[in-house]
Amino acid sequence: MTAALYIVDDEATVRASLNSLLSIAGYPVVRDFASDATFLEARRKLDPGVILLDYHMAGMNGLDVLSALRGDERFRAIILTGEGHVALAIQAMKAGAFDFLEKPCDPKLMLDAVAAAAARLAQGRDATTRAHAAQAKIDPLSPRERDVLAGLARGQSNKVIAHDLGISPRTIEIYRANIKIGRASCRGRV
Repeated sequence: MTAALYIVDDEATVRASLNSLLSIAGYPVVRDFASDATFLEARRKLDPGVILLDYHMAGMNGLDVLSALRGDERFRAIILTGEGHVALAIQAMKAGAFDFLEKPCDPKLMLDAVAAAAARLAQGRDATTRAHAAQAKIDPLSPRERDVLAGLARGQSNKVIAHDLGISPRTIEIYRANIKIGRASCRGRV
């Protein structure tokens, strides 16, 4: 697992138990927090990771923490609660929880949830990296080259793109020759 792991629970015995279980399974906890407030204060300085988040804590509850994290794609939260019910699980999932587990839970179930959350976090990072790389290749294109690229992305032929843009098919070929995406280029006729 490449994602960091955080425990947010106001009970020291629960934090210690989770830390032991996860460490034995090869998931070292990067940091644990005794309150939601200390986690939220520190979150901007934390590496992306999976959060094991207790629902019932003094102060905010787990849904409040999820609300505060809304839009922060660096974390995947697994809600833990000793008093779970279907309505609460639905609320947690709608609020952005990756999973919802009742305490005490089967250790294998916990480890599977952590592994799945870490994998989803990695997928999100990979997609973001690819999107940034693609944008870096598109940014230097001229507006007309972007128009041609948009036509190619729609699967249009040179003739259709030329007609839509009011220029000759030969000019489209020249623009295509200038557009290089990775190792491949858009050279050639469609």
